[in-house]
Amino acid sequence: MNLHRGIGMTSQRTRDRMVQQLQQLGIKDQRVLEVMSKIPRHLFVAEALASRAYENTALPIGQGQTISQPYMVARMTELLIEDDLPENVLEVGTGSGYQSAVLASLIPRVFSVERIRPLQDKAKTVLDEIGFRNISFKHSDGGWGWKACGPYQGILAAAAPAEIPAKLLQQLLPMAKLVIPIGEEGQQVLQRITRTDSAYEVETIEAVSFVPFLKGRA
Repeated sequence: MNLHRGIGMTSQRTRDRMVQQLQQLGIKDQRVLEVMSKIPRHLFVAEALASRAYENTALPIGQGQTISQPYMVARMTELLIEDDLPENVLEVGTGSGYQSAVLASLIPRVFSVERIRPLQDKAKTVLDEIGFRNISFKHSDGGWGWKACGPYQGILAAAAPAEIPAKLLQQLLPMAKLVIPIGEEGQQVLQRITRTDSAYEVETIEAVSFVPFLKGRA
């Protein structure tokens, strides 16, 4: 993987400081921390924002969307892989591609859907330049999931619907997990849903703030 070490505010030292902050905020999974210490987050934002790439904040990426704050990327990934590393994962919302990179550094196959084609095309270019070859992309309404490539051992969604899309639940394998923000703006919570043999177990993790889960393609 070509990690584009960068200089100054995009250097390895800057990434290491970000990881230290993630640990202070409660991220414990060493696999997640190690991966995030290596991935060049500054490549996933506009050059004008590169100096802020390793701050623990969401940043605009165009089309009314954001790159999630590093803490939330780490927390959602940690929740997804807590028991076992999945063999395959569906990512709903390619966005900048940064979360895709974190997942693909840990998981053999990542399937990523995005409703906004220009965002996904840009993310694909960056991920390809870095050297990721285990991510498949689809321009699609995220609420539909990607049935043809499922079912999945994990699903991670980076936008908040008012309620959990039924098609995503249906594409989970037994004992697989869906990590997703739920709720209206200002009232969102992060949930982890585990599919059991006969039901879905729901855990509410913490309050969050995500862009809304929109329908259709753009």
